[in-house]
Amino acid sequence: MEDSRIIELLNERSEQAIAALSEKYGPLCQKIAQNILNSREDAEECVNDAYLGVWNTVPPQNPDPLLSYVCRIVRNLAVKKYRYNTAQKRNGAYDIALDELAECFASPQTVETELESKEITRTIDSFLATLDKESRVMFVRRYWYSDSIEELASLFGVGKHTVSVRLDRIRKKLKKHLAEKGVFL
Repeated sequence: MEDSRIIELLNERSEQAIAALSEKYGPLCQKIAQNILNSREDAEECVNDAYLGVWNTVPPQNPDPLLSYVCRIVRNLAVKKYRYNTAQKRNGAYDIALDELAECFASPQTVETELESKEITRTIDSFLATLDKESRVMFVRRYWYSDSIEELASLFGVGKHTVSVRLDRIRKKLKKHLAEKGVFL
């Protein structure tokens, strides 16, 4: 079913919209939540909560593209659940991915306003535009979708070491790009 039809169904408050959303994007949403949480049950809960979030926000929202909108909700809910679950302990896979990016950002607590956040987003977007498609996809899959190094190696048909080295080089380029743009976090 096309996204526009799913949005129409949501606007009509038809429960068929949730079934269509689940059929079209359920596996991807489940993978995103599972990568962050390492728990099938928690991931399913986040995905179901995301469907409720979509139901409650469309209307008045009219997301375009719908996939990005749904994935952002799933990811935000999964990160929130992850923080709750690991308040006093570490979850290796997701923490490792975040730790890899941490060296690019000196202190996340100093980002205080929405305007600064939007500027940082634009700067990262401009950085991603400088990368070749494969590097951009690898970066986004690792740091947005939380794919493991092993998954990326399999996806790109290279060794785990190659993926690790490539991500390290991308992070160094990002850190340099942020410095050149005057973004110091």
